[in-house]
Amino acid sequence: MDSNKPIPAGFTKHDRRSGLTDPWEPLYAAGSDTGFSLGLHAGAAHVNSRGFVHGGLLSALADNAMGLSCARQIENVGGLVTVSLSIDYLGTARQGEWLEIRAEPTRIGQSLCFAEARILSDGQLCATAKAVFKVALATVKQEKHA
Repeated sequence: MDSNKPIPAGFTKHDRRSGLTDPWEPLYAAGSDTGFSLGLHAGAAHVNSRGFVHGGLLSALADNAMGLSCARQIENVGGLVTVSLSIDYLGTARQGEWLEIRAEPTRIGQSLCFAEARILSDGQLCATAKAVFKVALATVKQEKHA
């Protein structure tokens, strides 16, 4: 990855880290009232032997972005668990390109949340994704009284 490449306006360093995404850092995030986006400059850690961004990376980041897009819309959310995920690969993304996953919830229910994502590489659509998440509300620990 070329660290001198500019990050698009509205994106800042993503503050949610995990063991899965650590090898793909740096990741960037941008939020809006209706959605959430993740972005990165595709580097050697993101591509297969032909220089194409691996479909598994696209799938994992789409899952992450869609879940976060839903979580931002749910008050008192404790977490989301992916129930189903589908992705349609429509083109390719290559090393050196800006990869952006734009996710939006399409329906928020009491127990399920639905979302869609558009995955772009240097502004060109390369995949779309849809997911369903099980909503877990945060629980409040109750103190035991003697």
